[in-house]
Amino acid sequence: MKCMRRAGIAVLALLLLLAGTSAEALGGKENTKELHIEEAFAGKEGTMVLKNLKNHKVYVYNKDRSIERLTPESTFKVANALIGLETAAVRDEYEVKRWDGVEREFESWNRDHSLASAMRESAIWFYQDLARTIGEKNMQEYVTKIPYGNQDISGGIDTFWLDSSLRISAAEQADLIEKLVVEKLPFTEKNQKTVKRMMIQDEQDHFTLHGKTGTRLSDMGLGWYVGFIETEKGTWVFAVNIDGTGTEARNIALEVLKEKKIINN
Repeated sequence: MKCMRRAGIAVLALLLLLAGTSAEALGGKENTKELHIEEAFAGKEGTMVLKNLKNHKVYVYNKDRSIERLTPESTFKVANALIGLETAAVRDEYEVKRWDGVEREFESWNRDHSLASAMRESAIWFYQDLARTIGEKNMQEYVTKIPYGNQDISGGIDTFWLDSSLRISAAEQADLIEKLVVEKLPFTEKNQKTVKRMMIQDEQDHFTLHGKTGTRLSDMGLGWYVGFIETEKGTWVFAVNIDGTGTEARNIALEVLKEKKIINN
């Protein structure tokens, strides 16, 4: 009975530790404010974390969901690219992998890709091949160093981030992106700058938007959009997830950025 009680206490302590790790990324209570953006989610479950890096204010919609760990899907390409560059599994953003001729879901995937174009088109096969080249030992080392969510890559070297063992919360995603912005991740400044450049999705006179979507393709039931926006007034990081698609998550992020006057219409 005592052993069972000790085991129960240990499990509870672990769960509290994991919750604390996710919550830390939101900052202290005095710096966290609630986002009232229910309409943007149109009745679907989801969350958004938005942080102003100038004054460290954090804005959160659905705080409970923001610290819930979910599978990262294609948002893991950000970390995958960093690890690939750091371990020399890929030379630079221009290195091309030849398409294997297998027809996949999206036409844009069915061609040769570089590290950068595969990020832009979210071509899964390229990053699966990259992960195999990186190898389990190096991948685990860097996923632990970051640290990335629950750090669990047991789901297979080329599938662990796709509706599998690896999980991360929106709060942790925002924290990871913040560290990338200020180049404090365990990678060279050059490699962090390269990945930030690869993430650019919209470059205008008054802002530059960097982002990465992710969608659980098995059922289109989980969508992510993570990234940051640089403006004349400062830099904001964001992480959105929804019971939907990455496109929906991206649309929500853009709507909120406009509503908050971070992007001027």
